[in-house]
Amino acid sequence: MAIDIDTARKVAGLARIRVEEAALPGLAAELSRILAFMEELNAVDVAGVEPMVSVTPMRLRRRADVVTDGDCQGPVLANAPEAAEGFFAVPRVVE
Repeated sequence: MAIDIDTARKVAGLARIRVEEAALPGLAAELSRILAFMEELNAVDVAGVEPMVSVTPMRLRRRADVVTDGDCQGPVLANAPEAAEGFFAVPRVVE
């Protein structure tokens, strides 16, 4: 599929990219190459290929899913610039 200059102009407009008229033929050629590469990738048979997270085999580290009491209000509020009645105090923004 080939991209013409008018289509490249439209794509640039949709992407809110300012492209000079002189650069439109180059942009059209580059977009055509990208679409040709995508068609080439679509021709590859990937049936039976497991999706990968990385090109190297690896397992993600997971933390233990443990329920805690969460009783750490004091240390958390110690980092607050201002606290009141056990909560963060922030300036009023809506009247």
